Amino acid sequence: MSFILVTNDDGVHSPGLASLADAVPAAERTFVVAPDRNRSAIGHALTLDSPLRVDEIRHDVFSVDGTPTDCVNLGVHGLFNGQPKLVVAGINLGANLGDDITYSGTVCAAMEAALMGIPAIAFSLDVRQFIIEDLSRAVAVARQLINFVLDSSLPTGTFLNVNIPAGKISGVSLTRQGKRHYGEGVVRKTDPRGRHYYWIGGGFTGFEDLPGSDCNAVAAGEVSITPLRTGLTNEKALKQLADWNFSLTLD
Repeated sequence: MSFILVTNDDGVHSPGLASLADAVPAAERTFVVAPDRNRSAIGHALTLDSPLRVDEIRHDVFSVDGTPTDCVNLGVHGLFNGQPKLVVAGINLGANLGDDITYSGTVCAAMEAALMGIPAIAFSLDVRQFIIEDLSRAVAVARQLINFVLDSSLPTGTFLNVNIPAGKISGVSLTRQGKRHYGEGVVRKTDPRGRHYYWIGGGFTGFEDLPGSDCNAVAAGEVSITPLRTGLTNEKALKQLADWNFSLTLD
């Protein structure tokens, strides 16, 4: 049996997840496997030190007390007979642009699928809250791109990071990863008992103006499609470092 696996990092009850499942062609068998709560910014974390619990909360919709990466692993290896022909993650509440991709559970769910040789797409919507009009536009984008990838193919080890702007869409661009800027990264507060506590995560303050980047495209009202790869080796640096003539003195 082949099927399409749908997941996210915002949690199994997110409107974005339900919308993405609706974007899958009706002719395809679809399973939803998603975290039981919000697991945003958890990156590529995999649960190794505790068991995972899975509940079928609706027909073919499964809740997991783990990470998005756990959900992909269970969806591929543990829950169903057969192999997904495609894994789609999202629709994420908020964009995943530039450096965000290293933190995003949504993007890393797609990465996990790609590591297993399964085509994958991560979808994110550049909004602070979901409204029907923006979700409808995002679903239209997701539906067309899912159909296109099913009919075509992706290069081995490649997955797509798709960011959809809020409001009217002016076009679509193939892009590269940009660079976002954030404010103060750690905020220290004091609780009523005089103990310090900390919030990690500074606010977004802008992005570098890099033509052809995902940040520039979304700012211009375009859908950004960025092909990412699972192999992280910097081939150019590998050649440059070969000139170091570095060696170790060993006992």
